[in-house]
Amino acid sequence: MGFKLVSLNLNGIRSAATKGFQEWTEKQRPDCMGVQEVKAQADTVEGTFDSVAGMAGHFHYAEKKGYSGVGLYTRQEPTDVITGIGSEEFDAEGRYVECRYDTPQRKLSIISSYFPSGSSGEDRQLAKFRFLDAVWPRLMALKKEREFILVGDINIAHKEIDLKNWRSNQKNSGFTPEERAWMSKLLGVAKGEGGLVDVYRQLHPETIGEAYTWWSNRGQAWANNVGWRIDYHLATPKLAALARTASVYKDQRFSDHAPLTVTYDFTL
Repeated sequence: MGFKLVSLNLNGIRSAATKGFQEWTEKQRPDCMGVQEVKAQADTVEGTFDSVAGMAGHFHYAEKKGYSGVGLYTRQEPTDVITGIGSEEFDAEGRYVECRYDTPQRKLSIISSYFPSGSSGEDRQLAKFRFLDAVWPRLMALKKEREFILVGDINIAHKEIDLKNWRSNQKNSGFTPEERAWMSKLLGVAKGEGGLVDVYRQLHPETIGEAYTWWSNRGQAWANNVGWRIDYHLATPKLAALARTASVYKDQRFSDHAPLTVTYDFTL
């Protein structure tokens, strides 16, 4: 059986729909799919995109129209759905939805999250740092009490192998020393570090070009595979140990991101 989990930044659910993401999802038959940058509100989603491939959607919308927003499509009814990280600033932007699947034997969550991009300017980069500061205690509190997998667009390439042009991007948002250090701390196992696992890298420690999940719309980035790996599955160690396969799908384009699929050896 197993558990098939997809993460995909849609860059607009209406746009991705015109490019066939729903049909692709039906063929893939995942058990759960986290989506980011829905760029729509309830009035657009309900009745049209609130279920995909037999999975029911749970959403956290941004207050601003046509901006951000995340969703989690799931085949199994969650025991609880939580939206937001408890930060007024970022919860207004629709960046976090968590579905819980708790039983008397275990506490387990699947999360879809969209971390801010800082590429539009200094203001947004500072906001991104504020988000990283705000989401850290939330994730650490969760880890103390439950197993979880967070999927989403983290907007950080962790290491040099995670983007094509790392040398020229060291001062650019998504690959600054501060962001990379935050990621290292999240994945570190020393005292005071996060202890989470980058599932794709656990299975593919040295993959470069096939690992990229995002390509700029400028120039010939897609054609030349000048990409970045900024979409992740981040899991608690126990769940990460159950990951069996991980792949990025590039045969069709639904957005400027590609879907990242991981299969795990457990069921909800």
